[in-house]
Amino acid sequence: MRGEQPRNYVLKVCGREEYLLGDYPLIQFLYIQDMLAKDGVPQVMTVSMDKITYCVMQYYALPERRRLTSEQSNTIRKKKNHESSWKIEWNYSCLIQTVGGLNVDPGRLVEVVCQAGIYHGGKSLCEPQKTKVAVVSKEGEAQWDEELQFPIKVCSVPRMARLCFVIYEISKAKNKRRGKDTKDAINRLAWVNTMVFDYKEQLRTEAVTLFMWTHVADETQGDDVLLHPLGTVLANPNTDSCAALQVRFSNYDCQHPILFPKQEAIKSYADQLENGAEMAQLNEDFEKLRVTAEKDPMYEMHEQEKKDIWAAREYFQTTAPELLPKLLSCVEWTERAETARVARMLSSWPMLRVESSLELLDYAYADAAVRSFAVECLAKISDEDLLLYLLQLVQALKHESYLMCDLARFLLERAFKNRTIGHYLFWHLRSEMHVPSVCVRFGLVLEAYCRGCQDHISTLTRQITCLDKLKWVSQAIRKKKEISKARAALHIHLQEEHCMEQLCDFASPLTPSLVCKRIKPDRCTVKDSKMRPLLLEFENVDPTGTDIRIILKIGDDLRQDMFTLQMLRIMDRIWKNAGYDFRLNPYNCISMEYAVGMIEVVEEAETVANIQKQSALFNAASTISKANLFQWLRKQNQSESALNKAVEEFTMSCAGYCVATYVLGIADRHPDNIMVKKTGQLFHIDFGHFLGHFKQKYGFKRERVPFVLTHDFIHVINKGQRGGVGEQLDFKIFKELCETAFKILRKHGHLILSLFSMMISTGLPELSSEKDLQYLRETLVMDLSEEKAIEHFRMKFVEAQKNSWTTSFNWAFHNFDKNN
Repeated sequence: MRGEQPRNYVLKVCGREEYLLGDYPLIQFLYIQDMLAKDGVPQVMTVSMDKITYCVMQYYALPERRRLTSEQSNTIRKKKNHESSWKIEWNYSCLIQTVGGLNVDPGRLVEVVCQAGIYHGGKSLCEPQKTKVAVVSKEGEAQWDEELQFPIKVCSVPRMARLCFVIYEISKAKNKRRGKDTKDAINRLAWVNTMVFDYKEQLRTEAVTLFMWTHVADETQGDDVLLHPLGTVLANPNTDSCAALQVRFSNYDCQHPILFPKQEAIKSYADQLENGAEMAQLNEDFEKLRVTAEKDPMYEMHEQEKKDIWAAREYFQTTAPELLPKLLSCVEWTERAETARVARMLSSWPMLRVESSLELLDYAYADAAVRSFAVECLAKISDEDLLLYLLQLVQALKHESYLMCDLARFLLERAFKNRTIGHYLFWHLRSEMHVPSVCVRFGLVLEAYCRGCQDHISTLTRQITCLDKLKWVSQAIRKKKEISKARAALHIHLQEEHCMEQLCDFASPLTPSLVCKRIKPDRCTVKDSKMRPLLLEFENVDPTGTDIRIILKIGDDLRQDMFTLQMLRIMDRIWKNAGYDFRLNPYNCISMEYAVGMIEVVEEAETVANIQKQSALFNAASTISKANLFQWLRKQNQSESALNKAVEEFTMSCAGYCVATYVLGIADRHPDNIMVKKTGQLFHIDFGHFLGHFKQKYGFKRERVPFVLTHDFIHVINKGQRGGVGEQLDFKIFKELCETAFKILRKHGHLILSLFSMMISTGLPELSSEKDLQYLRETLVMDLSEEKAIEHFRMKFVEAQKNSWTTSFNWAFHNFDKNN
């Protein structure tokens, strides 16, 4: 109107530090899509470009440095005074000398053994070896001075092999009835892992002291193996209080350093092999091999199948490059011809989709070239997708053998370019800094981020200061036994000057685009549950935005909730890509440090328990009335069209959550952790148990249903009409929706399994070994054809439907229990 240029203005999202920039159609912005999906009106305003303070980002340029090359090994190579490890024909060996600092009872005879094994990506390369028995002295020391020879030649040991040690006590277990000695019981005392080649590609040939870990500190290994190949290769930083193992690695009578061959040498060796060998003509039908290769990551292949798939690698490279993870799991890493061919093959392999490249960052793929290739494939991932998978990528850092690696560089580079990625990277790393096995690695990446993005530090420091103040308030009110006294104390504390001064002007750790101006003490409360979470309300810095509400939870490990919600986000994306919106509500949740985290408050929603209680006026029996929920929705949506819309919203979201909770085995479902929004959208909260770890009461598993489908849910889906379930068209449509949702997820079963297997190293008690992944494989029935799988799901659906009354009765019991 004033002759101004539109390009001097930009659209800002009301209430958020979020701008719609760039030459894109409006519909492509996530904020616009989210608002339209919620039937809301996008709230944006024009802001003059002059008013936006562009922060001139001073990026820390990472020096160009390729992985696993080192000045030292290059210098040694130039001088020609080195030996190639491929020329050493001796068996690999090391001398186990002594161990000190063992934590055992000095008052009794303790006999210990040291066992060692060589591993690559969690797989054993040869028979493990063990020492004779040694007696532990009163000072906690044991001496062996014994050489262990492994049945594998040095020339066959792959570059990323690791040597794993365990010290265990042998105690004679008495047979109680006869007083006779029975089988020796083994009690693991300490473990430690180390790389066979150091970062500089040099074979370790010196004497070392390895600081060990106790078994209690890390539960990520299964019970059946003594060694712990998935554990860290870093030594225990708490050197004063841990056991120390003295080992001398053999030098194989070689006067020069022994280096692993360079990549160029390996590739030229592979070229010679390819030139000299005619590709064997496979009699095997390629299609048959492909079917085998397409099976899920946990499918156990026979040796012959592995050989055939590996032999058909050129076929896979041209027709199905996405099957690279399966192809690499067929490689014999002790055969140098095969490992050389891997290096040659990767240099010409087509780039993979994000799903397949994530799989290659799992612990099973230790080879450096493979991991570098996976990171290369991620180079073009969008910021939105990177945020979606960031949790797993941070966990994948734990599977790296060296601190400096391509994955760490990649995450830092992307975090420097996008502050939101930087924000979540910071908190994901910081939330595990209390874990000794990762504190060195995560600490270094954190330091690199803070040094490289110094203008972000003040924002993060403000968040930490506020968090510390809120932790202090939480401690203070926990001392009050009665909830009313705790709530009164909360208001008093929050109004104190030091709290008002600190709890202002900070970006929300949950959603960094929301900036809190100040706390509103009178609007905050203490929730009535065991851990006494705080419900906090802050004024929004942007006057056009609504207030910001956050739940602070202290005392619960929120990492499992955070991971489950992330999986729901990924499922939502999978369904939307297939053209279905199952109206999931994966609200935000972030773990910030040990057992401290924040959860987003979902507005305009009630728990099913509260809805039942409101209509029942505390009469437990009427929670069995199937009409309560439908009547509540009718009250919230009074016009016919609004009610129909709410029922449709309920039906879609109920189908999405039925399938998602079934596949993930989400347990402990009761009316207090299922909520419904006034718009009809149903969603689940509180994911303390998953993968089928169901609670037990009186020795019985409380939940016997595959997923929650109560008769009052069915009543809403049928729009409150009477008549048997079989006759209702609405219910048939709902059933078909569930089947479709399940079918779509199954197609992405590989991705779901590999994302879970990347989280094995997190230390979540319910996801600690491959056995826990078996649950997913069974719910997704990965070993059945699609027809059979749908048949299986239909049976589960019928089971849930048949038990709808039982579930309702259990819920009434739960409500009654809670009111008393």
